[in-house]
Order: sequence, then C-alpha cells, then structure tokens
Amino acid sequence: MAAVYTSNLVINTGSSFSQTFTLEGNDDSAFDLTGYSVTSQIRKWRGSTTATDFTTAIPSPASQGKILLSLTPAETATLTPGRHVYDVVITLNETKELVVEGSVLIREGVTR
Repeated sequence: MAAVYTSNLVINTGSSFSQTFTLEGNDDSAFDLTGYSVTSQIRKWRGSTTATDFTTAIPSPASQGKILLSLTPAETATLTPGRHVYDVVITLNETKELVVEGSVLIREGVTR
C-alpha cells in the first residue's frame, strides 16, 4: 500500500455514525489486514492537541481489507459543529501507515 485515499465525511451531532472503508492492494485485490490494528482520530486542524477517537474495527475476515469507523450518539453530541480533519492509520509490528484521510463536516441539527 502506498496510496493514501481521500474521503470526506459528514457527521450529524447526536446521531450514530459509521463508515466502512475497503482497502485495496497494488493488484486491485483486497488488502489483507491480518495482524494489523487500526486507529483513527478527528481534530479541528492537524496541529490541534484535542482529538476525538473513532471506535475502530477490522471486521472478520481481515483478508477482505475492510475497516470500520464508528461513533455513538453520545460521542457525536460532544463534537463542535464545523469543518475538521481525520485520518486512519494501520499498524503492523510497530510500523504505522496512513491509509485514509480527509475532512469531516460536523453538522448540528436545528430541531430540538
């Protein structure tokens, strides 16, 4: 994997959120994530010291290359509306690789 994929997200405050990504290897087949761990965070800007961690998972079987990001309604309720950034990092044997990045639009509803 050498390419970093860009995908922009929209999250509504107070709602559940989930997004699945499928990683592909150099031969366009699913990237085997067996043995990997995954982390992902939202920040207002890249240098911000405050972050919100996504709940992350690699659904079984890991050989399908899928990564799941999610947030509960309680977690999205704490997000500040506006534009943010996020990325997804996979780790194998202490080697980290950025695989997805993009912007996140946090939207606050009007009706209470």
